[in-house]
Amino acid sequence: MKILIVDDDRLVCASLKTIIEAQGDIEVIGMGHNGEEAIALYHQLKPDVLLMDIRMEVMTGLEAAAVILDADKAARILFLTTFLDDEYIIKALKLGAKGYIIKQNFESIVPSLRAVQIGQSVFGQDIVTKIPGLLNQLDHREANSFDLSDKELELIDRVAQGLSNREIASSLYLSEGTVRNRISVILEKLNLRDRTQLAIFYYKNMA
Repeated sequence: MKILIVDDDRLVCASLKTIIEAQGDIEVIGMGHNGEEAIALYHQLKPDVLLMDIRMEVMTGLEAAAVILDADKAARILFLTTFLDDEYIIKALKLGAKGYIIKQNFESIVPSLRAVQIGQSVFGQDIVTKIPGLLNQLDHREANSFDLSDKELELIDRVAQGLSNREIASSLYLSEGTVRNRISVILEKLNLRDRTQLAIFYYKNMA
């Protein structure tokens, strides 16, 4: 796996390189220190995953990600930051970043890189627990473009709030088995893997 690291702190870049390359099967093929360098290096080196900070001078990681993803929808970008700002999380989700993890959780960096490489989305527990609190009322007009029924929209809304199958069943007067089956149908319809991805999908497209 080939990784590009972009962080305005050169010591952080060097430390990340040491941690990542200790795995043996992962190579750091380049390092940059602002968003403009991220764009240039991404197109030059074609990494499997771009591991990038958010707050940087010249151009932020979010601004760079927007440019990169506009040119390459398949780009795998994993944000690594010290900030849990709601605004940053919202922008990262809407941009289509593959992940958002916190620097302090250094033990999660390599597993997150591996997950993103194979197409999974990775949002640290710190992020996932914040998502329900960021959700607004569901806009049914926009949701209709995904060919979802009103009952499916109600169910997705409750999944996004973090409710369990039992809690959803109770609130919608359904059996747990019915809830479980309907969630499976929705995941298949939207080509999503699990409840976390469903909550992220909701936030990106319907909040």
